[in-house]
Amino acid sequence: MAWILLSDVELDAGDARNGAGAAQQALRLAPGHPEALARLGRGLWMLGRHPEATQALRAAARNAPGHPGIQVWLGHALEDAGEAEAANAAYAEAHRLLPAQAQIAAYLLAWRRRLCDWRDLDALSRQVRTAVTAGEMAIEPFAFLSEDASPAEQLACARLKAATVTARIHPLPPADAAPVRDDDAPLRLGFLSNGFGAHPTGLLTVAFFETLRARGGTDIKLFALTPDDGSPIRSRLAAAAHALHAVGDLSHHALAAHLRDARLDVLFDLRGWGGGGRPEALAMRPAPLQVNWLAYPGTSGAPWIDYVLADTVALPDTLAPHYSEAVAWLPRCFQPTDTRRDIPPTPERTACGLPATGVVFCCFNNSYKLNPATFSRLSRVLAGVPGSVLWLLSGPGEADARLRLAAQARGIAPERLVFMPKQPHATYLARLRLADLFLDCNPYNAHTTASDALWAGCPVLTRPGATFASRVAASLVHHLGLPELAVDDDEVFVATAVALGNDPVRLRALRERVTTARDRGPLFDTAAFADDFLHLVGRMVARHRRGDAPAALATEHASAPTR
Repeated sequence: MAWILLSDVELDAGDARNGAGAAQQALRLAPGHPEALARLGRGLWMLGRHPEATQALRAAARNAPGHPGIQVWLGHALEDAGEAEAANAAYAEAHRLLPAQAQIAAYLLAWRRRLCDWRDLDALSRQVRTAVTAGEMAIEPFAFLSEDASPAEQLACARLKAATVTARIHPLPPADAAPVRDDDAPLRLGFLSNGFGAHPTGLLTVAFFETLRARGGTDIKLFALTPDDGSPIRSRLAAAAHALHAVGDLSHHALAAHLRDARLDVLFDLRGWGGGGRPEALAMRPAPLQVNWLAYPGTSGAPWIDYVLADTVALPDTLAPHYSEAVAWLPRCFQPTDTRRDIPPTPERTACGLPATGVVFCCFNNSYKLNPATFSRLSRVLAGVPGSVLWLLSGPGEADARLRLAAQARGIAPERLVFMPKQPHATYLARLRLADLFLDCNPYNAHTTASDALWAGCPVLTRPGATFASRVAASLVHHLGLPELAVDDDEVFVATAVALGNDPVRLRALRERVTTARDRGPLFDTAAFADDFLHLVGRMVARHRRGDAPAALATEHASAPTR
């Protein structure tokens, strides 16, 4: 039991190797002990050794069949091992064993959303939201973004999660006195992410970092939580930064010390509660100013995050009271993108599984963003445009088959759904040019996917909601110069999509406007974005150096276009 407890301590500290080693020592003393096998599986999972993790956790589950916690860890490992339906069964078994536990209900709910398995969805969602409102359970905030929750509920969820992190961290040891720096010295900006590679975060930021490096006046340090994936994006990121540190193997304390020793002016958390981040390290306050930006579209609820970087469409001032951070508003869309990428030639429709004729609606959001209400809205559009198809990203497990059954139940022939397997990014962009209109989801809408569609010349129709996660696509089309693509309600959404689908001349003209706005408008002006970003960050730093607390900041006018 001592080795098992030590394993827990090491794993909670983010030290997967020592945690797994302690569990192995326990197994030498007590072969087959389910608690030791469970810790070994958790450690192997944290190390990315997913098949071995599932093997250990399956053995633990066999030796302790009534243990809901082991079933949860098994579900996590099966997710990452690509055994989607088995993960669903593991979470369902954990929920059967402990049906009143809202956190287990939340795991089951989130994974069923990903599999488009909508059984008991409303009951599970009610259980999770009730627990958050009552302050009873710390639910994963990222998964909670997919619920029809209010901004106040999202803040409550994030604060509960942040409190669990605060309760288990230990302060950093005292640092050596920092040398006095000239106010005119280059700003030291750090960016922490698990997406510095062929990942949405890398794709969004790489041209921005290249622009900052070329401009000078800043010291850019990237801290990568994942190893080098060998992608061209990772190579570009490494060349754009003054330093790229691989820190994924460090414990929480070691990572925090590493960040502290970089003597940053501002540290940007590019993951937040999105999974794969390191909030424990950030909670130790390694930088004087810490900012929530880009990857997590909601409030951190965390006392260790000072600002959230946003814009007034994605996060209007009416939402600010529901944010624990001070809001720093950019005068343009908060989301940059890679404006230096080329799009390969467009393939033939039939080569992509599409019919030779007819309107192609698409929705390439991840499967968890689809839900019964959104899918019914999309089905109504298909019903109103004869001969049209809906092009979707293929989901895990049996998700595609479930969506075809859902279409049939709504009077839509299942073959009118076309599924695209995951593609290399350039291939995906080329295929996007075959889509006539992107139809968005609620309450978690298209973010990087919407940016990709607009870059490829495909219009995005969206219906903004009351939360940041439901307003990003609206920000993109607004700053592109086509605010009419963000409509007020579902009825207008369906009517607009149907009207465009039945009017090829109007739809072609809209696509031409998107292409013109992409090339000439402010949305994809990376140089001007960098100017506005640096201006806003400079104001944050100036306030801090004066001894002023973080406060709402806004840049009134966007930088002049550079084209």
